[in-house]
Amino acid sequence: MAIVRMQKLGIAANKKHRKAILETLQGLGAMEIFTDQIDEEDLRVMDTMSQRTQFQKEAEAFDKVLKLLDRYAPKAKTKSLNLTGREIITSEQFRDAETHREEYINDAKAILKGDKQISECEGYIVKDQNTIASLEPWMKLDIPMNLTETKKTEILLGTLPDPITEEMLYAAATRDMESPAVMTQVLSSESGQTCIAALVHKKDAAKVEENLRLIGFAKPAMLVSRTPAEEKSRLERDMAEQKKIIEDTKETIASYGDRREYYKISADYFRTRAEKYRILGTIPQSEHVFFLEGWVTCDMSDRISRLLTEQFGAYVEKEETKETDDEPTVLHNNSFSSNAEGILASYGLPRHGKVDPTFLMSIFYVFFFGMMLSDGGYGIVMAVGCAILIKKFPRMEEGMSKMIHLFFWCGISTAFWGFMYGGFFGDAIDTIAHTFFGVPEDQKVLKALWFEPVNEPMRLLLWCLLFGNIHLLTGLGIKGYQCLKDKDTEAFICDVLSWYLFVVGLILVIIPTDLFAGIAGAKVIFPGWLVVLSRAMAIVGAVIILLFGERGKKNWALRIAMGAYDLYGITSWLSDALSYSRLLALGLATGVIASVINLIASMGGRSVVGVIMFIIVFILGHTLNIAINALGAYVHTNRLQYVEFFGKFYDGGGRAFVPFKQANRYIQVKEEERL
Repeated sequence: MAIVRMQKLGIAANKKHRKAILETLQGLGAMEIFTDQIDEEDLRVMDTMSQRTQFQKEAEAFDKVLKLLDRYAPKAKTKSLNLTGREIITSEQFRDAETHREEYINDAKAILKGDKQISECEGYIVKDQNTIASLEPWMKLDIPMNLTETKKTEILLGTLPDPITEEMLYAAATRDMESPAVMTQVLSSESGQTCIAALVHKKDAAKVEENLRLIGFAKPAMLVSRTPAEEKSRLERDMAEQKKIIEDTKETIASYGDRREYYKISADYFRTRAEKYRILGTIPQSEHVFFLEGWVTCDMSDRISRLLTEQFGAYVEKEETKETDDEPTVLHNNSFSSNAEGILASYGLPRHGKVDPTFLMSIFYVFFFGMMLSDGGYGIVMAVGCAILIKKFPRMEEGMSKMIHLFFWCGISTAFWGFMYGGFFGDAIDTIAHTFFGVPEDQKVLKALWFEPVNEPMRLLLWCLLFGNIHLLTGLGIKGYQCLKDKDTEAFICDVLSWYLFVVGLILVIIPTDLFAGIAGAKVIFPGWLVVLSRAMAIVGAVIILLFGERGKKNWALRIAMGAYDLYGITSWLSDALSYSRLLALGLATGVIASVINLIASMGGRSVVGVIMFIIVFILGHTLNIAINALGAYVHTNRLQYVEFFGKFYDGGGRAFVPFKQANRYIQVKEEERL
C-alpha cells in the first residue's frame, strides 16, 4: 500500500564511544550505515581487516564444529530453522560468549583437531587396504620382497601381462641357454597380470632377465622388507589400531555435544563482531571524533537520535534527502498484502516516489491462483496444511512465515473456486457415490455453485478474458494514478485515458457482433446510444494516441507515423489478454486429471479389494496432482503479475533496506527495551 518514508541521519560522536555506539546500533538493527568518500585531509579510517578476518575465521570454525557435532553426536532430528525459528537468548547469554571466549575456542580447536586426526586415520586405513590388495597376488612368496640376492644367486620378482604355466615360464626364462641354473615359480595368475619369481645363479641372471623381458616382464613397484603374509598381518594390526583411534576420537568429540548451544552462540557472536569491524573499518574519524551516516525509517529517527544523544552525548542531525541519494525501500502493507511482498521483491522493489502495487497485486494473485488450481479438496488440504504450520511454528523465519500465510489464502481461494466449479478432488464425491453406494450414474451428488468448466469451457474463457482485462486495466490505472501524483496531466490523458477509451471502446464495439455471439453462444444487443458511445470512445482514444502518443516529436509527420505504430500496440494488448486463457487451461487440467485418477481408482469396483485399491490410487494420484498443479499455478500466477500486470506500469528499480544488525545464523538475541 505504501513505501515507508526514510530519513538520513548524520552522527558525530567522541571517538571513545564509537564501538559502543556501533554495538548499540547493531543490536537495534534499525539503521543502514553508509560512509561517503573522505575528502578532508585530517580524516582517516581504521584498518580493521586483520581483526575482521580473525573473527570470520573463528565464526567459520564454530560452524564446522556444529556440523561435526551433528555428525558425531546427532540430536533427535530437528526441524528446519526456517520453520522453528532461531532460539531466543538474552543479551547476557550473548555476551557470555565473550567471557568464555578462550574456553570455547579451545574446545573448537580440540574438536577440529580430532576431526583432522580421524581423517588422517581413515587415510592410513585406505592406504593399508590398498597395500594389502597389492600384496594379495604375492602371498605364496615365503621370502621378503626386497631380498634381491644371496651370495651366489639373484632373485627376480616381477609380473607378466599374460597367463603362463610353470613349464612355459621356465622355457621362456632359459631360452638360448646351456645348462642354466634357474628355478622359476608362478605365484599367482589373474586376468591382466601374472606374478612370478625366479632364483638364478648370478652368472645367468642378466640373460634370464633379458629373456623374461621379451615376454613382458616388469619388476614390481612395491618391495616390502617382510614376506607378503607378514606384511599383511602388520597392516591389519595397524588398521585395527587406526580404527580404535577413530572410535576413541569420535567419542571424545561426541562428549562436547552438550555444549552445542554455547557453540551456536559463539559462532553468531564472532560473526556479529566481524560485521561490526567491517563497518568500523569504513567510518571516517579524526583524532577525537568519528562520523557516520545512515538511513532509518522516519518513525525511528527521533528515538534513535534521542538514544544516542542521551547515552553517548552524540550529535545527531537529520539530513536533507538529495535526488542523487540511493534511498532504500521499505514496504508497509496490511497483514494480508504483506505476505505477497516477497513476490514483488523477486521482480524488483519500487523506488521512492512511485506506487507500491503490493495491495492490488496480492488480491489478484490469490484470485488467479485459486482459479488455476480450482479444486475444493485441494484448497482445503492446502489451507489446513498451512494453518497447521502457522499454529505449530509461530516463530518461523519472516520470509517463510509470509510464504506460508500467502499459500493459506491461496488455499482458501482454491477451495472457493473448486466449489464454484463443482470440484472436490475432481469428481471424487460422485465417483464414490456411484461406485460404492449404488447412486445412479445420471444423478449428480456434488453440484457446481456456478457452472462446470468441463461442460462449458467457452463460458469460462469469456470470464477469464474479462478478469484479465480488469487486471490489465487496473495496471494501466495505477500508471494513471502515478501520472496524477506526479502532476503530469498531459501524460495521464495521452498515455492512460486515451488507452482506456480505445480499449474499452473496442471491447464494447465487439460485444454486439456476430463474432462475439459465436464465441459466447448468445447474441448481445446494446441500445443505440451505447453503440454510438462505444464507437466514439474508440475513435477518440485512437485519435489521441495517433496525435499525441509521441508528443515529444516536433515533426508532425513523424509524430503521426509513430502514433500509428503505437496504435498497432493494440495487438500487444490482445496478446496480453489471451494470456489469461491459462486460467482456463490450468483449471481444466487440474479437474480432468483428478477425474481420471478417480476413474482409475474405482476400477476395482464395489469390493474389499476395490476399496483398498481406491484408497491407494486416490491418495497417491491426488498427492501427485496437487503437487504438480500447485507448482503450475504458482509459476503462471507469477507470470501474469510479472509480464502482463507489471508491464503496464511498473519498472521497479528500488533497493532493499539492509540495516546494520547482528549477523545471527543460529540464535536470536532478545534485546532489552532501549527506545
